[in-house]
Amino acid sequence: MLRHSKKNLLAVVILVGVLCILNFLIAGRLISHEVDPEELSLQAERLVSKESWLEQRDYLPLNVSYQVLAGAPPAQQRYLSIGLSSVKRKKGSYLIPTLKSLFLQSSPEERASMVVVVLLADFDVTWRVTTTREIKTAFAWELEQSQLVVLHVPQDQYPSVTGLKRNYNDAPERVSFRSKQNLDYSFLIHYSASLGRYYLQLEDDVSSAKYFLSTIRRHVDEQEAKKTNWAMLEFSVLGYIGKLYKSAHLPLLTRFLFLFYQEMPCDWLMSRFRELLTQKEPIVFKPSLFQHMGTYSSFQGTYNKLKDKDFEEGLYTNPLAEVYSDMSTYKNHHPKLAWEPGEGFFWGRSPDNGSYLTAVFKAPTVVTGIFVETGSQGKDVLESAEVDIGRDVMSTKKGEKSCEEFWSVGTLENGRFEKHEMDKKDGSSSSCLRIKVLAGQKDWVIIKKIRISTKQSSIPHQT
Repeated sequence: MLRHSKKNLLAVVILVGVLCILNFLIAGRLISHEVDPEELSLQAERLVSKESWLEQRDYLPLNVSYQVLAGAPPAQQRYLSIGLSSVKRKKGSYLIPTLKSLFLQSSPEERASMVVVVLLADFDVTWRVTTTREIKTAFAWELEQSQLVVLHVPQDQYPSVTGLKRNYNDAPERVSFRSKQNLDYSFLIHYSASLGRYYLQLEDDVSSAKYFLSTIRRHVDEQEAKKTNWAMLEFSVLGYIGKLYKSAHLPLLTRFLFLFYQEMPCDWLMSRFRELLTQKEPIVFKPSLFQHMGTYSSFQGTYNKLKDKDFEEGLYTNPLAEVYSDMSTYKNHHPKLAWEPGEGFFWGRSPDNGSYLTAVFKAPTVVTGIFVETGSQGKDVLESAEVDIGRDVMSTKKGEKSCEEFWSVGTLENGRFEKHEMDKKDGSSSSCLRIKVLAGQKDWVIIKKIRISTKQSSIPHQT
């Protein structure tokens, strides 16, 4: 027995020795092997690439079962997917008007480039059935063309939204509401992730600007041309309205909202997400493309009159221009603010007969429509003035630019001017637009908005 034990021990020692020798030889080969620097660089690039692990779909699992209530996702990826989550409200209902605005404000080409995904996130079966029926009636064509999909996620797919910690000392009801809302958005975004190259988050009570998709596409192209990192572009300053993401980032956003659903409201979480993806400052475009239309909140039906001051329903098409005026400017309300998008305006002290505000275009433009609005709440209205178009840019003695020749296209009435289809009478290019005062006034004057349309754009119409 002892002899057998000694033999076994000797065999183990020999085996260990052989393994040590092999390890030494292999290590020697590895150390002496000359590594290709390009291969090493490529391997390192794969490890640190920002997108590689996204492409590999190495995500925290998120298994959600969806019920498709109407429509079907498109067979091929579109340019833009638009997500809306909707619940039953105690007062008012805005989902159908919101969808109508999205489709009516888009051209046929734009509608073919997008898909709208609606999550009916309420657990009231009667409400879901009624709402789905209304959508099928109003948007049969859009559903058939895979431009609209209606979903629901069953209640058993949700984690608990009661008994959660009360961050910010919010009432338990509000904590439950906003936590459920974060989960709704997480599930909505998860479904929409592969449907478009870009994803736009909206709420179910908004109206849209004309041709919003084309404007978004233009701004995205401009942003991509800058070669700078961005995670979220904002086309409204309100809540979770008009926020645009790259589809590659949506799996991250989905899980981020799901993991931190009880911590804070969705619009706060989206800012944290943007910062985590190393976009430090918001990127906001004006004018806003979406306006909040709801009067009553989806939370307990409370009154909510929130509005985006930078929203313009019509398409902003003013060409680049330099703007001059001989009217004395009040504080920082410079002449250019009347020309530019947004809530800014020109505010001048009492104008004299012959005073002017002139916009000199960077390039000659065929003007097809003009809209001018002055005053604010019935005060500081420009009482007597004409609108002129000019050509042949020149320099003045004041060091400004103007045009050598002007001709009048009409006068202001009650402080407003609006004219369309101007190119039918004269299709030649213009280089200036001038507002000329015809009679002095003691009151100051606000020129709130100057909007023009050109040959390639739609005619602006203001109400």
